[in-house]
Amino acid sequence: MRRRTLLAGLTGTALLPAAPALAAPAAPAHSRRVLHVRPGDSVQAAVDTVDGPGWTIVVHPGTYRGVVNIPADKEELTLRGASRDPRAAVIVHDNANGTPKPDGSGTYGTAGSATFTSAAPGLTVHDLTLANDWLRADHPDITGTQAVAAYVTGDRSHFENVRLLAHQDTLFADTTALDAFDRQYYRGCYIEGDVDFVFGRARAVFDACRFHTLQRDVTFTPKGMVFAPSTARANPYGFLALRGRITSGAEDAAYKIARPWVPSYETTAWPSLVVRDTWIGPGIDAVAPYTNMRDAYPWQTMRFREHANSGPGAQITVPDNRPQLTAEEAVAHTPRTYLGDWRPYERRP
Repeated sequence: MRRRTLLAGLTGTALLPAAPALAAPAAPAHSRRVLHVRPGDSVQAAVDTVDGPGWTIVVHPGTYRGVVNIPADKEELTLRGASRDPRAAVIVHDNANGTPKPDGSGTYGTAGSATFTSAAPGLTVHDLTLANDWLRADHPDITGTQAVAAYVTGDRSHFENVRLLAHQDTLFADTTALDAFDRQYYRGCYIEGDVDFVFGRARAVFDACRFHTLQRDVTFTPKGMVFAPSTARANPYGFLALRGRITSGAEDAAYKIARPWVPSYETTAWPSLVVRDTWIGPGIDAVAPYTNMRDAYPWQTMRFREHANSGPGAQITVPDNRPQLTAEEAVAHTPRTYLGDWRPYERRP
């Protein structure tokens, strides 16, 4: 039960006896826009209470087991931890793609396995941990091992100082529709996993984030990949990772930076990924940092580029295996160009 042990070790104040929940002081109806969730409360119940844009839900230190689903009509919602330490408040559950639904109607599927799901435009999440602690070793009978921590769609989704923990398919950064170019911004986040653990077709910027590859008890390499974008062909921008770090708990060269995901339901996808100004540790295979998901869609034909990276995993030993942006091309790959008139990087949540 490595994931659950990890969560308990990081929640800090969540392990202390919970203080009794106190009722909020009375306030005029028009100003009652803040909801507090304390141990024993339901985060989903707080979400369900929201009846208009601009609400804030404050999650106090504790571990909250269960799924959270924020529908599209909960616009401009803020969900934040009461502490600035994202380890203090943990939202966690343990469904996988192949987990049978209680009603017998089938399995959850990849997106349905998510602990946290949001389709709400203008969502802001900060100072929280979102985790899926389903483990392959505990369920050898299940072959659909994708277990998502967060499935995010909806334009202008902003995550800051958030920890995203799972193994396969940790963060599903997607869009509301095949022809939508929904934007997401992640700053100062920690994202860990093993197989394709940042994936989807969103136009997503990862600013000063840390991506950590886990040790995995398998004999083959690669043990996994950090990114698996599935960007729509019409979308000029996919994933941009800048000013961050890629670290590893596995042996040297055990992981790839990325492989392209061309879904069976969208075979025209043209995955796009730029990793720039990022320190890449020795856990990434510097000689061949990219690989195919399916040979019919070779990574060399995708929009994969790097620029000004450093660290042992960024060494360019075979130039054909590490396509680089020129200085002139790099100008077009910034948060401003990816996010347009939405500028979350200019403010703090």
